[in-house]
Amino acid sequence: MARLVLNDANLLDGDRPARRANIVVSGERIEAVSEGPVEAAPDDRVIELGGRTVMPGMIQGHFHAGYLGTGASGRPVGLEVHPSLQAVRATANVKTAIECGYTGAISAGSPHAIDAALKAAIEEGTIIGPRLIAGSRDVGSTGFSADYSYPSYMQLGAKAGVNTGDGPDGIRRAVREEIKDGAEIVKLFVTGGHATIGTGERWEMSREEFAAAVEAARERGAWTRGHIASAEATLLAIDLGVRIVDHGDGLNEECIDRLVETGTFLAPSMLFPKFVMQAMAGNPWADAMKPDWDAMAAILPTANAAGVKLLVGDDFGAFGLTHGDYWQEFALYVNEVGIPALDVIRWATKHGAEAMGMGDEIGTIEPGKLADLIVLDGDPLADVAIFQDRAKLLAVVKGGKLVKDMLPKGDAR
Repeated sequence: MARLVLNDANLLDGDRPARRANIVVSGERIEAVSEGPVEAAPDDRVIELGGRTVMPGMIQGHFHAGYLGTGASGRPVGLEVHPSLQAVRATANVKTAIECGYTGAISAGSPHAIDAALKAAIEEGTIIGPRLIAGSRDVGSTGFSADYSYPSYMQLGAKAGVNTGDGPDGIRRAVREEIKDGAEIVKLFVTGGHATIGTGERWEMSREEFAAAVEAARERGAWTRGHIASAEATLLAIDLGVRIVDHGDGLNEECIDRLVETGTFLAPSMLFPKFVMQAMAGNPWADAMKPDWDAMAAILPTANAAGVKLLVGDDFGAFGLTHGDYWQEFALYVNEVGIPALDVIRWATKHGAEAMGMGDEIGTIEPGKLADLIVLDGDPLADVAIFQDRAKLLAVVKGGKLVKDMLPKGDAR
């Protein structure tokens, strides 16, 4: 079997400091990682990288495949869009994600079973996209923030882009419906806040409903994630066993300790509220986000240093935050919040893989793991802006197959 041999790579595997190494890919897996020379076989494709960077494929930990992609309308995402059009746009968005170096994605919500269909189409080779953990409609009680996008006069019997239920049994049914439609992780709207209606003090479902939702998902073998913008709700989510806390506004030292203790994942998703504040400056609703945003920016380095399992991923495709501009999140965390670039890369690789339940298979570059990796013409530790220039992304490999190949021609030995 012909192998891909990447010689003299700047290996940045998301877990350890960068080092020079040679990497051998055989079939769908990494055969070897060595500092010494590799003995090439006659059919091997040997690439001399000359210090170019090899990284694990990155993972979007908060991903909305069905979001508009352009966000030009400024209206609630999906309100005016037919499910078929959303599905077509989602197909383009997952292709964009993998072409930007994201070989994995965890849905943070997608209506109409689009994610389940995407996952099946990707796995059968019908479309190109990352490994995907399929998500659900947004689930909450009647009148929760996302439910305002679908007023009563528009609901004519069929479910819209959200799934509502009232009382523990109603919420439990909504969760089960989403899992029936293929959701592997169910998005729960637990509080308001973080660029939605109200603040984090507004509970979007009761504590009893929240507990019922998590229990119902667990009984059916699915995970949950929650839109959460208060310390109280974060602590409850941790206690209930929610897999991913989205946003986590109001984060405090107690939350940090409990997140570390339990290994619960946190996707802060700070780029979208910043975009909203800038785009709608002077609007009282947007301006009210600033204290929470500033507080998260101040405490996030502490959470990172303490070992919280942070994830990258944001509301790309919503209100002008365009799919493909994922690099903006790296720039935000490194240049504005002050997180070391190596740590943000760890969020995007090792942590993302663990959140997908695939930490033993992807997320670092080690012999025996699946060959999900990217090659960059430069060093992201020196300048994270490299992620902005797609021409610098020379290769994307998923399961040993080159999805993008701009590598030097190399030698066939």
